[in-house]
Amino acid sequence: PLMFQIADVVLINKCDVLPVFDDFDKDRVTERIRMRNPNCDIIFISAKTGEGFEEWANWLRREIRAFQEA
Repeated sequence: PLMFQIADVVLINKCDVLPVFDDFDKDRVTERIRMRNPNCDIIFISAKTGEGFEEWANWLRREIRAFQEA
């Protein structure tokens, strides 16, 4: 899909429930996104556990800084 081709970042939410889905493979998802856009960042996040939020916040900070410096 086009959204993966032009995205700067892809957030995959609800990663805390991924173990329940035995057919979901994080590596395969990452590989497929990278096939369409090798330059985007991929961040797995969970509001329940907090996983990925620091990485996402750091990504946002870098983007804001880059925008302000441009």
